[in-house]
Amino acid sequence: MSDRLNYFRRIFRVYLTREKGYLSFWHEKPAVSRGIRNNELGIYYQTFEDKASYAGPKDKDGVILFDYFFDIGRQYNPLAIAQYGLGHYNKHIETRGKGQAVKSKEHLEIARIQADWLVNNLEENNFGIRVWKHKFRWHYKEYLEAGWYSAHSQGTGISLLGRIYQATGDKRYLETAKKAFLSLNLPAEKGGVQFIDENKNIWLEEYLIKNPTHILNGFLWALWGVWDFLLLIRYALEQKTLSRVEGLQKEELALKLWNDCVITLKKNLPRYDADFWSLYDLSEQTLKMLASPFYHKLHIVQLKIMYILTREPIFDFYVKKFEEYQKSWLRRNLALVYKVIFKVVYF
Repeated sequence: MSDRLNYFRRIFRVYLTREKGYLSFWHEKPAVSRGIRNNELGIYYQTFEDKASYAGPKDKDGVILFDYFFDIGRQYNPLAIAQYGLGHYNKHIETRGKGQAVKSKEHLEIARIQADWLVNNLEENNFGIRVWKHKFRWHYKEYLEAGWYSAHSQGTGISLLGRIYQATGDKRYLETAKKAFLSLNLPAEKGGVQFIDENKNIWLEEYLIKNPTHILNGFLWALWGVWDFLLLIRYALEQKTLSRVEGLQKEELALKLWNDCVITLKKNLPRYDADFWSLYDLSEQTLKMLASPFYHKLHIVQLKIMYILTREPIFDFYVKKFEEYQKSWLRRNLALVYKVIFKVVYF
């Protein structure tokens, strides 16, 4: 059966039947966590409330699986595993704060199980760089062969590992995060997940394809992993579990990458503004790839978090602008019609 036919069978099943499967995990209600602090590895920035409630298949250890149906079947997805772990880590923090010690411990254990999978499955790519591989073929603009990897997965995995290290003191999580961070600090042609454009902007790419598209949500999630790695290194220095020389070197690398990527965002965020809705990415086809209603809401939440982390006015400006788009009946419906036309033309 052809790849395209399987694609449409999968789309029909998750969009047009009650069996949403993996789609229900991705399309949660995005929300900003309460009590975010930009100077410590505390509660994760998004609640991931719905993700923590994922009721799909799991392996014998309790690591989540996705059923992609048909030609792909059940698979581990490193990004989903990390986000599921972060959702339960947040539950751990919340229940602990309410004095629910047993529930808090249960949620931390679920998060730790996901982190253990990340520790055990960080593998070398063809360049000898450690990455979390998606071991199934996937389509975004072009086909990504089994073994593809992503800045989004790398960053989010680090975000979970840092928090579990802080909660347990187990150095395996710190060491794995250190190995995973290298990919974020290298261009794709050297085995990393960066793309550096003609204006020297540094992008962290969700999908490594021939013509990078700079998916906004994936870039932001990956970037939070850079910030979390910086906080992790600072914590490890305080705990004296890293040598001062190594810690300061890694702190400098992470801070520089963070600052460079924030500059990229500040310079390019206006390009994601379609004057009535936000864009999903900056791909160069004739029709721009508008965000779906879900991703438009996600952009608003993510930009709120970027404002909390940086206090850069541009992020608050676009939060307010995108919220105004969302409130407009005309703009919402224009975006919906545009998105339908886009799908018909390009898919």
